[in-house]
Amino acid sequence: MKVIVDMDVCKDHGQCVFSAPEVFQLSENGRLVYVSDPDDALRDAVEEAADVCPLQAITIEG
Repeated sequence: MKVIVDMDVCKDHGQCVFSAPEVFQLSENGRLVYVSDPDDALRDAVEEAADVCPLQAITIEG
């Protein structure tokens, strides 16, 4: 699985962090950072994170 976040669309709302904290985090300066190739065991959490993103900035491939 590959996670892609369109950082031009993302406004760092952080909703994805609540759904998949192992993959998405907010840095000290409030910007989103994420693991682009998380373990497939986290797929459900990543899909939920993509669903709850208010700007639909998260894409999952594979």
